Amino acid sequence: MNRLGKVIHLSSNKNLILRSKLTLKLRTTVVDNRLSPVGKICDVFGPVTSPYVSIKPSVKNPKKYVGRVLYLMNK
Repeated sequence: MNRLGKVIHLSSNKNLILRSKLTLKLRTTVVDNRLSPVGKICDVFGPVTSPYVSIKPSVKNPKKYVGRVLYLMNK
């Protein structure tokens, strides 16, 4: 499990936004600290050294993840 980053914002289209220093692939599954799936990476934007990541949530209440740390699963 790799630390992706802390969710900083819920966008107007209900995507979770966070900052990361990892190299990422689109459609990668993102999980919480209990290994429960939260969503999939749908966009990476901003500066190359510290990009923003947009996650399309698969959970009913994505707002509760603002301020929480999310992770990538190792395959």
